[in-house]
Amino acid sequence: MAKEFNVLITGVGGQGVILVSELLGEAAVKDDFNVRGSEALGMAVRGGPVVSTLRIGSEVYGPLIPMGKCHLLIGIEPAEALRHISYLSPSSLVILNLREIVPFTVFQGKSNYPTLDKILEKLNKISRQTIRIDAACLAEEAGNSITINMVMLGAAFGSGQVPVKLETIKAVIQSHFSVKIAPMNIKAFDLGYHTCQQALK
Repeated sequence: MAKEFNVLITGVGGQGVILVSELLGEAAVKDDFNVRGSEALGMAVRGGPVVSTLRIGSEVYGPLIPMGKCHLLIGIEPAEALRHISYLSPSSLVILNLREIVPFTVFQGKSNYPTLDKILEKLNKISRQTIRIDAACLAEEAGNSITINMVMLGAAFGSGQVPVKLETIKAVIQSHFSVKIAPMNIKAFDLGYHTCQQALK
């Protein structure tokens, strides 16, 4: 059993960051891990920054990940992943959704949004690898754009880093959604899983 595995999931409101954290946490508990976590929501319900931390293992005691101690960063929105770069180290893995959600303040000229190339450059300078996922495209292939978060969760498992069993997380996903929409979410998960595996070859 892993002593400590720290996951940081970040995005904006409406992308399902908290749901990813809840599903992963529930699966980890089912696999007999200790789980600690916390979450922070931006001022806006939709479009505001959202971050969730999850600590899984036999020796985890507090909910907050120390700076530089994140093992896996799941960036559902690119700029929000960059915002939490201080949690990364040379051993960290980043899984990044390439589809940006530009804040309205950028269009108002009140803030700037970094280019995707700049985001990738900065993340790659610190982490050992950044795996790029076009989660929006894969979600559409699964049947609904709202399944971006399941694509990213699947990609996380496809990295081979998450200590939770694959069959456990799939069972949790199946139980969370209705019979009608569970298959679509499992398909999104599988597409993310296999895309990440291909990227690592």
